[in-house]
Amino acid sequence: MTGSGHTSESEAVRARLDHPVIDTDGHTVELTPLYLDYLKELGGADMPRRYGEAMRARSNSRWSSMTEAERRSVRAHCPPWWARPARNTLDRATASLPRLLHERMDRLGIDYAVLYPTEGLSGPPRFEDEELRRVSCRALNKFHAEFYGECSDRMTPAAVIPTHTPEEAIEDTEYAVQELGLKTIVISHVDRPIPRVQEERPDLAPFARYIDTLALDSDYDYDPFWQRCLELGVAPTSHASGQGWGSRRSVSNYMYNHIGHFASAGEAMCKALFFGGVTHRFPKLNFAFLECGVAWACSLYSDILEHWEKRNRDAIAALDPESTDLDLMMKLVAEYAGVDGVGKLEEVRASLARKQRRPENLDDWARCGIDRAEDIRDRFVPRFYFGCEADDRMIAWAFNDRLNPFGARLGAMMSSDIGHWDVTDMTEVVAEAHELVDRGHITDEDFRDFSFTNAVRFYAGVNPDFFAGTACEDAAARVVAAG
Repeated sequence: MTGSGHTSESEAVRARLDHPVIDTDGHTVELTPLYLDYLKELGGADMPRRYGEAMRARSNSRWSSMTEAERRSVRAHCPPWWARPARNTLDRATASLPRLLHERMDRLGIDYAVLYPTEGLSGPPRFEDEELRRVSCRALNKFHAEFYGECSDRMTPAAVIPTHTPEEAIEDTEYAVQELGLKTIVISHVDRPIPRVQEERPDLAPFARYIDTLALDSDYDYDPFWQRCLELGVAPTSHASGQGWGSRRSVSNYMYNHIGHFASAGEAMCKALFFGGVTHRFPKLNFAFLECGVAWACSLYSDILEHWEKRNRDAIAALDPESTDLDLMMKLVAEYAGVDGVGKLEEVRASLARKQRRPENLDDWARCGIDRAEDIRDRFVPRFYFGCEADDRMIAWAFNDRLNPFGARLGAMMSSDIGHWDVTDMTEVVAEAHELVDRGHITDEDFRDFSFTNAVRFYAGVNPDFFAGTACEDAAARVVAAG
């Protein structure tokens, strides 16, 4: 029914490989009426109405009904539009129907896929109303667990976990894993109102918010959640949006807001986990950042190392204003600046001697447990993984062990984004990704890591049985056994 009588390019590529292909970020497009039945079941008859109102109330949802003047008055950024396949109706249906996707997997050249929701990423985990937020997430996870369960040999849906508090994150992860049998989770930062504004000017609170990245500077201690993830055998993934952050607030241009926004959100959480010491305290827990590419991570890894070299706990002493030799400084000022007069020299001396703010903590790396440069590699490289789309040439940077410090190879993983506008034909994704090999940008070994091994390391690193009962079981077991 779904075949065209000839082998697709991706199918041909897969036939030449000696390893499976794992897609770490395909997308489901929810059949909303079916999902609403689960909302009723878990939350009561009125829950679908509340859900609809909450989705419409979100600022980017209101954008289309605003006038140009109204958008500018509140700087409502242009949200995604026409974001799903349309003319390619077969692909549109495939993103919503698990049995159809299962039927087409060989043609796509994909052995196994981890699937993320669409509407479920932008709405349920971000609702302010706690009851609505938690019921919506649980209903979505139950819907996906039951709808996709019969196809578990080739695919698995990710559970959407609300993270407004560590307690709700733990409880909903336990529900998803222990009661629904889901194997992986997706989390996100929390967009919170600034407390003082909320208290003194609640009318302005929607416009004065901050990003809680669940680690550095959070008002909550998320360590119990990270520990529970380890105990449950789930590696947290983030598929967060950065649209509406900083400069990505164009009122008229979706592309302006879209380009780079996943990387921005990924970097924010990645840095917070590193500087918050999470990868130091939980050295066996893996984290993934999806649909964001890896170039930013290569740059971040190098930047962290370069900053540490200049501002580690020992090197920082060289920047202490009180270590300045004022006598020598003034001698040089008098000799080279041509400053005459005792009064003027004293003014210069006083300005140089003025006390500067002295932070209570002089070691920005204290939480990370960094004693030597190699510790940065060990806290970063093996713990973080990065979802990259097939047309991203910068994937090659991740595998450039001549350029990356300490010969590192970062954990880039194939992240197809099937189901969304980025993919015009699902059958072309694997072939497009393999063009990196065909054009000499990466090697066959690199492609194996990109399309298979790194995904196994990420998921099976916290759950050795993740691929049990799947089309990748034997090949994944060999990777796990090899350590």
